[in-house]
Amino acid sequence: MRFFAASFYLLTFVLCTSLLLPQSALAQSERIKDFNQNGWYMYFGDHALSDKWGLHTELQIRRYNYLSDPQQLLIRTGANYNLTENTMFTLGYGFIETYPYGEFPAADDFLEHRIYQQLQLKGNLSRLGLTHRYRLEQRWVQSPVTSDYTYLNRARYMLRATLPLVGSTTEAKEPYLAAYDEIFVGFGNNIQRNIFDQNRAYLALGYKINDAASVEVGYLNHIVQKANGVVFEHNHTLQVGLTYNIDFRK
Repeated sequence: MRFFAASFYLLTFVLCTSLLLPQSALAQSERIKDFNQNGWYMYFGDHALSDKWGLHTELQIRRYNYLSDPQQLLIRTGANYNLTENTMFTLGYGFIETYPYGEFPAADDFLEHRIYQQLQLKGNLSRLGLTHRYRLEQRWVQSPVTSDYTYLNRARYMLRATLPLVGSTTEAKEPYLAAYDEIFVGFGNNIQRNIFDQNRAYLALGYKINDAASVEVGYLNHIVQKANGVVFEHNHTLQVGLTYNIDFRK
């Protein structure tokens, strides 16, 4: 019950903040909306090396106009440490390359190097599985004009829920529904006007193939505030994801 109450209050906070922070930008300047259609094709894996330690691997190929044009390449890895059965800490690195896209494209391709720290908590409310994910990021973002790097800090919080469509829990060879909301907030030096960075709201149909693998196909409503604080991207995104967790202890 405490886990459910915390989930409810945090979800309320996330939704309210994601609505209010963009509105505060409107008080300073007129918002320009940029509507895009994207496709994200993703692989995730958390691989157990021992009872306590594991390895996170991730690859995301993000495309503009669903498939035809490049949007972004993301490669992320990390070391997992299981604090308890349902609590995991991750320290990792991400490499990101972003390409010009949309009505307000960047001047050229640019790179980002990222270090992150993450805490993930899992629990259940009857048939509903809940996951809280807290992430801090230290980002070195390249300028597409000068190639110089700017250091930025960002905090992220995600609440994800899964609901099995057949049994009481998500078991092998069963479909399920998945939904999450994640808010991104910038802080520290060099943030300027976009304290609210972005918000992601997601709904998908998933299928658990076996104990190690699952696939999801869903829709992501993705709102991004550009660095100038004026342009807001509204990205309608198709997401196709494969999760495959290898247990190297066996």
